[in-house]
Amino acid sequence: MRLFAFLLLLATPAFSEVTFTRDVAPILYRHCVSCHHPDDIAPMSLIGYQDARPWAAAIKQSVTTRKMPPWKADPHVGKWSNDATLSEAEISTIKAWVDSGKLEGNPGDLPPAPHFQEGWQIGKPDAVIAIPAQTIEGAGPDQYVYITVPTNFTEDRWIVAAELRAGNRRIVHHAHVFVVEPKPAEPKPEQKQEKQPTPAEIYSRSLLVKEGTLQWMRPDAPVINDGCAVDDNGLMPGHRSSDLGSLISSYLPGREGDTYPEGTARRIPAGSELSFQIHYSRTTGKTEHDATSVGLIFAKAPPAQVARRIDLSNQMFRIPAGAAEQEVTECHTFDKDIYVTSLTPHMHLRGKAMQMIVTYPDGRRETLLSVPRYDFNWQITYRAAEPLFLPKGTRIAIVGHFDNSPNNPMNPDPTKPVRWGAASETEMMDGWIEYVDAPPSKTQVSQVRAGDVLAQKQ
Repeated sequence: MRLFAFLLLLATPAFSEVTFTRDVAPILYRHCVSCHHPDDIAPMSLIGYQDARPWAAAIKQSVTTRKMPPWKADPHVGKWSNDATLSEAEISTIKAWVDSGKLEGNPGDLPPAPHFQEGWQIGKPDAVIAIPAQTIEGAGPDQYVYITVPTNFTEDRWIVAAELRAGNRRIVHHAHVFVVEPKPAEPKPEQKQEKQPTPAEIYSRSLLVKEGTLQWMRPDAPVINDGCAVDDNGLMPGHRSSDLGSLISSYLPGREGDTYPEGTARRIPAGSELSFQIHYSRTTGKTEHDATSVGLIFAKAPPAQVARRIDLSNQMFRIPAGAAEQEVTECHTFDKDIYVTSLTPHMHLRGKAMQMIVTYPDGRRETLLSVPRYDFNWQITYRAAEPLFLPKGTRIAIVGHFDNSPNNPMNPDPTKPVRWGAASETEMMDGWIEYVDAPPSKTQVSQVRAGDVLAQKQ
């Protein structure tokens, strides 16, 4: 009986040879090679057997510890269309391949390798718009550059995907690109009325220190860590939560290209310009050159819904020196029915964890996203597997935790308190929410799906 059981075990798939071509390559193609292919962000390619074999031990360690693929969301909270997590079976397959001799297998078993169009994640763009070449000197503080480039569009364009591509990943820390619509005709001189800043706006300006293109909160500015005492409590005085309908793409470490939910798009009116906001980090200590660009994919027709985004921020917080668990919050109540399509937590080097929690009008509470181990190096946008309906009157809380202690290996200086600022050495506490207005009919609701790019390309 024991001999029969042993022979039965030998006949199971667990005892068959695990090969790269048949077993491992499909896993790498599904989860890894979007970054691990030639001339992209990863340090090595994993497309072929000769590429992957020297890295076998490192691959095993990275997947068994779940360091790779990068995914920081709590697996028990929410469902995400871009979830990069490997299954236990996939991890076991890679481990077995490494432990059993890293066999190549039959070349005929190798699936077709994914094709990457000139490094663009969104596919071949219909248009590419680049900034003029920039030269960044090797010494000095981080530099923020603001550049406006014409689109030369003679007709309105609806955009279903956009990818902001760093020209030099060594120095482009992060970047955003916004649509600047054509200005209306200038009024006659006698009709001009110069807008005067409000007292609150004047006071806000007094709270900031500006040096070159950088700005940060004054150390002695008022402190509001509890942004949820009332709605929008942590914003700069005189400001409102910014509905960034004009933002079309962002580049951040670990962030994919921006493919808008199926059935949605963003409009670039004829004659518009694109405003690039780029944070250059002088990490190499050498003179560097950059020509960051954005690739755009057009829709054939206007969409069922316009893709939108709102940025919720606490800008008045203070993280004490040495604080290992400082909580900072910000709350906002939506004044209309919406469908949330993605959530992005954003903090800097002292960011430790973030949750996004909603309270519905009937009093129910639900955690939409929990990132218990936030990592500044992997600022991931979490794209909802199905749009999340939030009725009018829903209140969302952004709850961030910061580690300004010596135990944080990324902490630039645990002896100093930290305020809001643009540079990485200062801090931010943001929750970026992509959404669409709730459609008026069930037919349109079915069209709003967090999925792939529309198959409506010109």
